[in-house]
Amino acid sequence: MAARKPRIALLGLSIECSRWAPAATRADFEARTWLEGKAILSDARAEAPTALFEMPGFVRSMDAHYGREGWDPQPSFLAIAEPGGPIEQELFEWMMRRWEKDLASWGELDGVFIVLHGAALATATEDPDGKICVMARRIVGPKVPIITTLDLHANISAEMVDPVDVFIGYRTNPHLDMKERGEEAAAAMRELLGGVRTSRARIRLPIFPPTVTMLTAKGDFNRPYGEMIDLGQERMRQPPYAGKIMNVSVMGGFAYGDTDKNGLTVVVTARGDDRASARLAHDLAVEIAQYGWDNRAKFYPRLTSLEEATRLAMAVGKDPARKPLAFADVADNPGGGARGNTIEILEAFHKAGAQGVLLGVFNDAALAAEAHRLGEGATFRARFNTRETNEFSRPYEAEARVLKLSDGRCRCRRGIWAGQDFRLGPSAALDLGGIIVIVISLRCQCADPIFFEMFGLDIAKARSVVVKSRGHFRGGFDEFFAHEQIIEVDGPGLTSPILSRFPWKRMPRPAIPLDEGVSWTAPAFAG
Repeated sequence: MAARKPRIALLGLSIECSRWAPAATRADFEARTWLEGKAILSDARAEAPTALFEMPGFVRSMDAHYGREGWDPQPSFLAIAEPGGPIEQELFEWMMRRWEKDLASWGELDGVFIVLHGAALATATEDPDGKICVMARRIVGPKVPIITTLDLHANISAEMVDPVDVFIGYRTNPHLDMKERGEEAAAAMRELLGGVRTSRARIRLPIFPPTVTMLTAKGDFNRPYGEMIDLGQERMRQPPYAGKIMNVSVMGGFAYGDTDKNGLTVVVTARGDDRASARLAHDLAVEIAQYGWDNRAKFYPRLTSLEEATRLAMAVGKDPARKPLAFADVADNPGGGARGNTIEILEAFHKAGAQGVLLGVFNDAALAAEAHRLGEGATFRARFNTRETNEFSRPYEAEARVLKLSDGRCRCRRGIWAGQDFRLGPSAALDLGGIIVIVISLRCQCADPIFFEMFGLDIAKARSVVVKSRGHFRGGFDEFFAHEQIIEVDGPGLTSPILSRFPWKRMPRPAIPLDEGVSWTAPAFAG
């Protein structure tokens, strides 16, 4: 009798939720990735998938090992949205019913693969990611392997770790290893299908790392978080851990979720479900956590004032001998839920007369529509933020010429979205005289050079490039700007790294960098 094909359920939810951003709707997911049933497999196997690469990495790895006909994938539902506010509760409950119905109706399963972000919220649910994991375990029973992949900005609860067999977090920020983590999940699934069992350890520190302290690339700059990840990867290859530790994940968290599970968390998965394996996982988690705690003084943000940034932009615009600069509008990062439409840097550079500036991408559907109505070559009084205004997004007006128009469709070429087909909605390049602004209709961060290049703009000839992004632009624009050419600007916005500016209510306190006199002691092994 032929061996039974491994029957693996596929599902996922990926959204990073800020407590203070507008609620995420079905339209937000449909604008990014909404895949039901077999569409998940078609997308995963496509040349340019719409989903983030964990699912394609997993599916393609399983295909390569078993052949497409050698395993039996059971695709349910996969939803991915740009970071925003909590998911509308009715929508999240619909998702839960869909996943639960599918898992319950498929009968005997051999494994479950779940793509999660780990920093989701719903308007009436504090831990959607944990709820999904608990639901999956309840339905499939105690013996069926469950493996999750998560963004390293995940806020980790016991419900996200205890029900799963293998917990796999990203290791790079900017996130350039999503496909590899999907492949790792597939390799782990095959181990578990072969009979391997696991133990997990979870240790949380009272540290809420500001986003600008969470870079992982090697270099001569402040990277305390990257050092923790490096330590974990080095130690798992050394005695007594070599061969016994399956995964080490250091999860920096997403402060703007403002949840009781916030905090820098280490999760270690060991091979074996005996006491000795559990002890190994615990000991390694403690070592990594202690290293992070010993370096806690490094988890404080260092930003450049808007006044100094303006001075630098003026200087580099006047002196071609200076290296060009990239200015990161870190407080208005759509990749963290911000709206992508604060005008402070634009206003300051424009009023100062800065030259050779590219700025993108500015989220203003009404302004993009006005540019399309007027047509290329038209001059008009551009009004930024006349429709959507809030605490941070105030209006600004400037004379502009419509340089070029686009439907906003492109294929990303570098960084986090490399190889993916992307939609910015109706878009326009507006020339303000010395500053060219890319205006889009579908909110996203400026992580790929194609967002400028699709308008015929040469980034290499710009003197200053302003990006509404916190860090993922580094993976796309590194061919133009070294670390020392990047200026992180202290401006207003929903993603400011200055955490004292937010009205925290749920975070466990005291914690670094918000409070003084914070203490922590490594927990003892509980068995």
